[in-house]
Amino acid sequence: MTARAWFLFSLMGVLWGIPYLMIKVAVDSDLSPSVVVFTRCALGAALLLPFAVRQGGLTGVLRTHWRPVLAFACVEILGPWWTLTDAERRISSSTAGLLIAAVPIIGALLARFFGDTERLGARRLTGLGLGLAGVAVLTVPHLTGGDAWSLTEVMLTALGYAVAPLIVARHLRGVPTLQLIAPCLALAALVYAPAAAASRPRAVPDTATLASLAGLGVICTALAFVVFLELIREAGPTRAVVFTYVNPAVAVAAGATFLDEPLTGDVVAAFALILAGSFLATAATAPGRGDRRVPWSARQTSRAGGRVKTPSGALPEERPGSTGQGGG
Repeated sequence: MTARAWFLFSLMGVLWGIPYLMIKVAVDSDLSPSVVVFTRCALGAALLLPFAVRQGGLTGVLRTHWRPVLAFACVEILGPWWTLTDAERRISSSTAGLLIAAVPIIGALLARFFGDTERLGARRLTGLGLGLAGVAVLTVPHLTGGDAWSLTEVMLTALGYAVAPLIVARHLRGVPTLQLIAPCLALAALVYAPAAAASRPRAVPDTATLASLAGLGVICTALAFVVFLELIREAGPTRAVVFTYVNPAVAVAAGATFLDEPLTGDVVAAFALILAGSFLATAATAPGRGDRRVPWSARQTSRAGGRVKTPSGALPEERPGSTGQGGG
């Protein structure tokens, strides 16, 4: 990857490693999932929408790409943020963060349905098996009662997080970052506004809860989404989500440090298996016949694994999208 991609990758590991802690603080103060999701989306939209409008062309983007934009909003925000927040009312932030680490594994499986022709060799299949074993270690002891449903909710969240980058890479590469994410956040805020109003707290939450909500909206949403979309365009959809290697470590460390969540042997074993599985499952396979290695550059996507086909009739080079000329 490019130096810029590595920087974005490292930043995302932190930006989306700490939301689990903030969500846990918010729901433990008896805020409803709808209130948490609404506040997060409303803050993010309020920060990003003015810049998206100033950039120009927002109406045209929505008119042309409204279907994939709506699909992205549903699988990345509307569904996953509620299921994740609801799940954290009953499970630890560490467990949630570890399960979300399965996103690269799910993405590697789903990528084949979105045009990825890279073969699943022995290395990647081994990685898928290890990752699934890690998920099993973490979930099997809790497959009873409310815990079972909460774990299912987190896995549904992981499924949405795996699909969203594939939608961006296939249908929205030319859409400026702000003009994609700002309307999605505004839509989510509108959808959750009625439920948030109906379940709003009777008293003003404490300082820690307010700080967590502000952090979710400003740092983990507005800033993180801008970085995330740029990472997808810089490194490609499969490798973009590999920052989830770092997320569980951040989530576990934050939970243990600030919430006294236990660091058990099961957690350590699951983390090791999921981490190893994700690494192997998303690794590029060896080039096949007719493939030619080319130097990596910022003008290439990663979906070809750093290769180009030599036969005639090859597709023209793809350029990743950008934040546009100016405001992004």
